[in-house]
Amino acid sequence: MAKATVYNAQGQPVGEMELNPALFARSAKISVLHRTVVAELAHQRQGTHSTLTRGEVRGGGRKPWPQKHTGRARQGSIRAPQWRHGGVVHGPKPRDYNPVVNKKERRLAFAAALSDKAESGALRIVDELNFPEIKTRLALQFLNQLGATEGRVLILLDEPNEVVYKSFRNLPNVLVRIAPAFALHELIPARHVIATQAAIQKLEEVWAR
Repeated sequence: MAKATVYNAQGQPVGEMELNPALFARSAKISVLHRTVVAELAHQRQGTHSTLTRGEVRGGGRKPWPQKHTGRARQGSIRAPQWRHGGVVHGPKPRDYNPVVNKKERRLAFAAALSDKAESGALRIVDELNFPEIKTRLALQFLNQLGATEGRVLILLDEPNEVVYKSFRNLPNVLVRIAPAFALHELIPARHVIATQAAIQKLEEVWAR
């Protein structure tokens, strides 16, 4: 098994942790990751957009003027698409955005992304993460000590922690998530991934099967 260094809140190494190869030594085709990200983003769409066609717009039951001998263009309804307040042609209707990605493929995509972060050195494991009070200054100090001040940062906890969440809340490039409830499109662009030991163990319990 591969081993990763475990750091404390001051950025000092305090030990090592074995990483499960089923989760941190995997590879996958780009298409697998792409399909998973597309499915995640599609599932966020409500699909409730709707427009009225000419048959659904109220009014327009009578022909506005005779077909011939008026000198004007023939018209069948004042609710035709070319009229003001008329119906919409080929407008959006409610639909279900639900591309299917099977569980095995989705787990492979997450494992490949985590493996890439671990191999490239973007993954930092800390023994625990907590602050004595809600302070953005403490959150910045923590990131500085771990060398994660540039680019996007994804922080993974094993359980909700209001003090930690609110301390990082004002930092625009930092996301705090509870493992394994995070999205692949949040993991891939992260330049630094900081996870607690308990969060890594939780990920291995859920996905390394």
